[in-house]
Amino acid sequence: MLSRRSSYSCLVIIAILFAAMLGGCRNELTGQAQVKPAPLILRTRWVQPTGTLTGQIPAQPTTEGTATLIALGPLFDPNIDLMAGPIDVPLELLIPSLKVKAPVIGVGLTSKNVMNTPKGPIGDPIWDAAYWYRGSGIPGESGTATIAGHVNEPLGEPEIFADLEDLHPGDEIIIHYSTIDLDILFIVDQIEVYSIQESSEPAVLAQIFGDGPLAGKGPQPARDGLAHLTLITCAGNIVNGEFDHHTVVFATRRP
Repeated sequence: MLSRRSSYSCLVIIAILFAAMLGGCRNELTGQAQVKPAPLILRTRWVQPTGTLTGQIPAQPTTEGTATLIALGPLFDPNIDLMAGPIDVPLELLIPSLKVKAPVIGVGLTSKNVMNTPKGPIGDPIWDAAYWYRGSGIPGESGTATIAGHVNEPLGEPEIFADLEDLHPGDEIIIHYSTIDLDILFIVDQIEVYSIQESSEPAVLAQIFGDGPLAGKGPQPARDGLAHLTLITCAGNIVNGEFDHHTVVFATRRP
């Protein structure tokens, strides 16, 4: 079983280069132009929700029993450059079985063409947030939305994704749209633990981010027409200052 080291703060940054040259998981991954990286990492610090997880408004099922996808609209001003800093988005991430309830921040790329993974001083609430890569799909629309966060904070205290590997197929993940009071329900399909080498393979990266980013493009509709959600964090042991594995959770929207 993979061990976890709480004394390190890990940033999962998987760079997807335009020329299909792929990067791994490091504290600082550099890339080339047109990089599409993968998100950050967090652990579970449960924030008691106000009320229960109610008010879910599922879409009507199709004949195949999957959710009818609707255009949820942009989550931010489309004129904001991907290289701009973190921005507020009206999303919240809930994972009931892990007691995770976290605000979501929309992040882009740094000047090094890696995913911007905001940090702050000890006690800053930024450590307790999840990070949606705004170059990925809109959560709930056809395509792949990718969210990550911190495994721990500067003092080694666990953060929201530390127990990500404890999820099971069939568990629920909820993305709450606060502006329209809408919950989008995703069901976990599979949980995988990849080595850095494995998670740098094109097929794995395409599954994590979708085909568009892998080809150096923006988010694209999924081949199966469904809405997919990927959660990612670091795992394994520290080798040369880096975690040597990723935990990746794949989920699909349900009615």
